[in-house]
Amino acid sequence: MKWRTWIAAVALAALSNGVQAQQQLTAQFPLKAVDGSPIANHRIAADLAVQAQNLPGAVVAGNPGGDVTLVQFYDLNCPYCRRAAAEIDDLLKADRALKIIFVPYPILSAQSVEGGRVELALREIGPDKFLEFRRRIYATRGTIDGARSLAVVQEMGVDPRRVIELANAPSLTGTLKAHAQLASKLKLFATPSYIVQEVAIVGHPGLKTLRGVVSAVRKCKAVVC
Repeated sequence: MKWRTWIAAVALAALSNGVQAQQQLTAQFPLKAVDGSPIANHRIAADLAVQAQNLPGAVVAGNPGGDVTLVQFYDLNCPYCRRAAAEIDDLLKADRALKIIFVPYPILSAQSVEGGRVELALREIGPDKFLEFRRRIYATRGTIDGARSLAVVQEMGVDPRRVIELANAPSLTGTLKAHAQLASKLKLFATPSYIVQEVAIVGHPGLKTLRGVVSAVRKCKAVVC
């Protein structure tokens, strides 16, 4: 009960910050989703883009010294995030010069925050454990909550008691709040959302579009050349 009360409080704090507010999203740059429809995107301030890369719970995957950095904000229970995870993995495998930063952004439910707390606790143990958990948890079905997350932790050979202790730390609550507060400033009103080259892409545009964005950044330092 204590666990659930704490994480519910964080979820409500995120909602009060407006991260799920109804907003009129626009497409500032001509980016298209898989079905050809415009994908919401807008330019962001340079200092906010830097902050997104240095959030306290961010985890780097791919090439740490990559020539292009893609930041993904996601919720473990977002169905689009689950679909995007496989495409992000494909993108990383095919592009050895790409740096991806994962930012847990659990806003959909109390269960999401439970899962977010577990993966952030694993980050404290080691980024490799965070990434292993991410792969394993997305291979499961159903709602991702604390119990399901801890079952995966046990499968990984990590002591669940240690994870629970880390997950309930006040500092981790501060990390979740920092993620939600910056997401609100960035106007990331959907998951997954991406930050690249001082542009926020709200929603998953699909693998083809992401590849095009990365290619454009390399070619002309913009999401569209």
